[in-house]
Amino acid sequence: MMNEFLKPYQERAQATLTATLADTGVPQDLQETMHYAVLGGGKRLRATFVYLTCEALKVDLTLADSSAAAVELMHAYSLIHDDLPAMDNDLMRRGQPTVHVKYGEAMAILAGDALQAGAFESIAADELLSSTSRTQLIHALAVASGRKGMVAGQVLDMHHETVKASEQQLIAMHRGKTGALIEFSMISAGIIAQVDDHTRERLRRFGEIIGLAFQVRDDILDEIGDSATLGKQAGADRHRQKSTFVSILGLSSAQSRLEQLTTEAISTIEALGSSAQGLKLLGHYVAGREY
Repeated sequence: MMNEFLKPYQERAQATLTATLADTGVPQDLQETMHYAVLGGGKRLRATFVYLTCEALKVDLTLADSSAAAVELMHAYSLIHDDLPAMDNDLMRRGQPTVHVKYGEAMAILAGDALQAGAFESIAADELLSSTSRTQLIHALAVASGRKGMVAGQVLDMHHETVKASEQQLIAMHRGKTGALIEFSMISAGIIAQVDDHTRERLRRFGEIIGLAFQVRDDILDEIGDSATLGKQAGADRHRQKSTFVSILGLSSAQSRLEQLTTEAISTIEALGSSAQGLKLLGHYVAGREY
């Protein structure tokens, strides 16, 4: 039932991404690599957060397409680089060979670079949005994906491959690495709708908490899931002796923390009323997903 609920938003995101990557004049091998990285699977959760938040704020979804595409392009870039031999050296992603395995390390790096730039291009070129909205969105995405956001989280992740993290250090790491782009998904809708600062902070807070819940569930699935369902190697974090919520808290306490975070996240958007029902359902999906 949940998959049916998500399907229209996933299909919209997929169609938008396909159109975004359809530019002519791109070298064929680069184009093929980007298509493989972006269009070859994925839940489109970040784009769906953009769409559902815009719906909650009663914003036409055509105004959300460029931000939905941008956050998915940025996410795809991060996965390409995260999987590289110099980082996690993963061989499987979304049930298929990782980009550097299929196309080589150099082309993987270049495709990631192009997708990162393409994320900003998607927003900058959207003439349906005001220049003020575009500037604010580009700034928000830069903060979320850069030195204080996703990249900072990735650096902390590498550091804690050899130095055991405390729970607070783990939270800081994943707020950047995983949560920052989810926060952007929420904030972007607030920018498009030009909501007041109080509402924008509610949205940001929801994204922060549900992003952390997403990571706790990821850590649980790495422990209890199977590779075929996950689309990547199960138990990889344990094998690398990485700090995770399961390794620090234990499986049962990690599950309790997940439930606590989900409840807390949902409570932050109660003020949006019945229009936020879709967001609440997506929050519960994040906490209970199987891959």
